[in-house]
Amino acid sequence: MLNLAPAFYIMSWKNIKEYFLFTQKERIGIFTLMMLITVVFMLPIFFPPPQSENNKQEFEKFKNEIADIALKKKNADGHANQGSQHIDSAEKGDGDFEMKNKQAELFDFDPNKASVEEWKKLGLRDKTIKTIQHYLSKGGKFFKPEDVQKIYGFPGTKYQQLLPYIKIGNEHVKGKEESKKTFARYIPKILEPCDINEADTSGFKKLPGIGDKLANRIVNFRNKLGGFCSIEQIGETYNLPDSTFQKIKPFLKIGNNALHKININTADVSVLKAHPYIKWNIANAIVQYRLQHGNYQSVDDLKQIASIAPEILLKIYPYLKTNDR
Repeated sequence: MLNLAPAFYIMSWKNIKEYFLFTQKERIGIFTLMMLITVVFMLPIFFPPPQSENNKQEFEKFKNEIADIALKKKNADGHANQGSQHIDSAEKGDGDFEMKNKQAELFDFDPNKASVEEWKKLGLRDKTIKTIQHYLSKGGKFFKPEDVQKIYGFPGTKYQQLLPYIKIGNEHVKGKEESKKTFARYIPKILEPCDINEADTSGFKKLPGIGDKLANRIVNFRNKLGGFCSIEQIGETYNLPDSTFQKIKPFLKIGNNALHKININTADVSVLKAHPYIKWNIANAIVQYRLQHGNYQSVDDLKQIASIAPEILLKIYPYLKTNDR
């Protein structure tokens, strides 16, 4: 056998070498691409992006604001050091000083009647006084000394200092007691049962959630039916929400009023279909059966009519009769 291994290795190396060789056009393209990449990366070094005028203005504004804050803090520290000897000792632990450069004057006062000047003499700052005046202008009252603490921003140390001097007028204490008595005397309205076959619209309007429209619809529905034979029929009133019906249901009752009944041996189709429970096809079936088989002996004879479903017959049964009695 011939040894082909050397020839195989020579051919493989030749193929690999040819794979990595480029033509002259390919070499030019690669060189051009490398030059472009180099230029793109070098551009920011030689041509840094210019800062916009807006950025410069914002930076200058920021520096000025920092300088102003530092100056205000310095001035505030200076004033605090100069006026510390005049600040009431009770206010030193609060951090929100109500008095500056002078001590507060303490005297008996009624927070419901104190003027702006009196509040200032007591050592409160303008912002807190304005909050108190707004509270009083909206009808607010101080009924006991502890109510002063409800004012937003009222310092706790200042409240402790003024507490012995707060004197609430008797008229405000009495007013609070009277309001309690009035509230205690309130008795919830008790609804009387409403007879659904006797009540008029005014009677239905006494029920919760029933206005003029619903009261009229209930009465009109009752008149078309010929009277209610059960309380559940109230829930069938047009546009009466079930939530409202459930709310008034405990206050409804039904008396022994006789229902208005239709004589199926004399009534024509127009009379029968005027009833809310009787559609035209049922009314026509009742009349046609009567014409074919003669008068009905009892309302039960309607069971012979196949087109009347049992549940429909159950609903219309109380409103039908076979004689004039």
